[in-house]
Amino acid sequence: KREYNITPEKLLEADSKSMRSMSGSRRNSGSSLVSSSSASSNLSHLEEDTWILWGRIVNEWDEWRRKKDKLLKELIRKGIPHHFRAIVWQLLGNATDMPVKNQYSELLKMSSPCEKLIRRDIARTYPEHEFFKGQDSLGQEVLFNVMKAYSLVDREVGYCQGSAFIVGLLLMQMPEEEAFCVFVRLMQEYRLRELFKPTMAELGLCIYQFEYLLQEQLPELNVHFRSQSFHTSMYASSWFLTLFLTFLPMPVATRIFDIFMYEGLEIIFRVGMAILQYNQTDLIQLDMEGMSQHFQKVIPHQFDSCPDKLILRAYQVKYNPKRMKKLEKEYTTIKNKEMEEQIEIKGQVTRAQEAEENYVIKRELAVVRQQFSVTSQNLEKAQDTIGELQREKYTEQFVTGLQTQLEQSRLQEAELLGALKEMQDKRSSSLPDENNVAQLQDELKLVKLRELETLHSFREMQDTVTELNQRWQVSGGGGGHWKESPKKNALNELQDKLMGVRLREAQAQAELREVKLKAIQLESQNQIHSKLIGRHEVESAAMQERLQQLAGQNKGLQAQLTEMKRKQAELDCKSKEEVMAVRLREADSMAAMAELRQKIAELEIQKEEGLIQGQLNHSDSRQYITQLRDQIGEITTLAFLCMTFPTTEQMYPLTPSKPQDSERER
Repeated sequence: KREYNITPEKLLEADSKSMRSMSGSRRNSGSSLVSSSSASSNLSHLEEDTWILWGRIVNEWDEWRRKKDKLLKELIRKGIPHHFRAIVWQLLGNATDMPVKNQYSELLKMSSPCEKLIRRDIARTYPEHEFFKGQDSLGQEVLFNVMKAYSLVDREVGYCQGSAFIVGLLLMQMPEEEAFCVFVRLMQEYRLRELFKPTMAELGLCIYQFEYLLQEQLPELNVHFRSQSFHTSMYASSWFLTLFLTFLPMPVATRIFDIFMYEGLEIIFRVGMAILQYNQTDLIQLDMEGMSQHFQKVIPHQFDSCPDKLILRAYQVKYNPKRMKKLEKEYTTIKNKEMEEQIEIKGQVTRAQEAEENYVIKRELAVVRQQFSVTSQNLEKAQDTIGELQREKYTEQFVTGLQTQLEQSRLQEAELLGALKEMQDKRSSSLPDENNVAQLQDELKLVKLRELETLHSFREMQDTVTELNQRWQVSGGGGGHWKESPKKNALNELQDKLMGVRLREAQAQAELREVKLKAIQLESQNQIHSKLIGRHEVESAAMQERLQQLAGQNKGLQAQLTEMKRKQAELDCKSKEEVMAVRLREADSMAAMAELRQKIAELEIQKEEGLIQGQLNHSDSRQYITQLRDQIGEITTLAFLCMTFPTTEQMYPLTPSKPQDSERER
């Protein structure tokens, strides 16, 4: 809390003197003896009274909030003096003594995930204002600090672009620590946090309430907006998110912010409706593009010279807080229904997807069953062929080989049956989730591979059996073509085929060795590349460590620069306080001057009355007039000295001074 060197006793006495001077001026306004200078000083007296009154309000804040709340509300609506805005905003927001202020310096040392976004938007916040001009300006630096600190305090909201304009306005009035505390209070207590959440649910509620006011109070304009598809969010969203700071000129928007600090979002609804009422006739005659241009170029400058006119119109707007509460409940009910419908739709979509996946699995199971039946038929044919060969007492070695292949086929068949049974069990359970579907698809691929291998082996076996049958028939029917018995010829042929198989096996082993050799070469190359990558990683880690060191040094320098800037800002604030103290002293001097002028006028009146009534003789009259002139000269000299070199008693008049007592005795 900023301390002002003012005591209530001084303010009350100065205020009483200024009021006496104003009453004396009004009393003497009808007389021909009052000079024109005393009449022209009334405006300066009003300004002095405003300064004195707000100084008293600041020093007696708790008493004014308890006993003079209505009067304080009226004074805030008329505007807070510029030099009192910082302390009054802190008092209105109850942000003068917050624990989070002590955490501010620690928050600045931390890193925020929103820093890049904040840096990107800083230059776009008040780009024409002197305080925020330039990439390395003090305004941009302190604005970045406050936004970063809040993004760490409230990680759910983080950073939202519109909030930077509110923080920028606070920084125009007060140092960054105080601005941070006021902003935290605004977000917590003034509904702004709900406005800036990622869902922006509160903004939707405000738009809903504003549309109701528009429909109720300006039905013709509402119909025109709807006919042109000119939605309320197109022009009113920025009003609620930035509190008119990006829409109206700074002096007008600051007056609205004064009232917002006391009354909350109600003033935003009132000002918005007042603007639409004032422009209704023009807007009804424009199309959508024309209305957009009117909102951008015409409306913002309509109240530059007279913000009081806009405030007066705003408080003529009908606003029922109870009705707004009902609208809030209606909006909440509507949103809850929409959420339930969305959840139901998502559930239906999920069930449809599960049904579709289930259908795909059923179809693939049917294909597997069909392939399994074909494989079973092929197995039966192979078994029949083997049985015929055994009955004909074919070669024992060949029959043994066929039996081995048959056993392998049976094992593969058992594996297929097991996989099929597992799939059927999973199929008979509840609807599969995403993980079960993925497992079933993988198992289905494995089953397909096994089935293809089995089919391939069965086809080879079938070709072999067919070829043997053909040769057996040839050997049985054409014995004249063979020198030896058919049985011996078939055995020789099988031996030849066995040798061919062995040759192919040897060739395959050679190819396998070649593949293994290539794999070894690739592994060695992979090890070499891995070592190179490891070296690069070590070098990269060293470079990153060096980069972190440089970044730490840079942060230290930035912290020093920030500290210097903060000290400069504090010096600026102290200079402003000193200027305000000097002005208060000037106000006291002016009050003393006014009292002296009043005494001069009274003495002149006494002189004139003495001459007219003839109460003194000629000699006494001259002597009395001479004395009066001397007194007037002394008082004038004393007044000049008060204006030029004010004493301590004149700066802070606690008790009447001796010259004034002597004048009263005279």
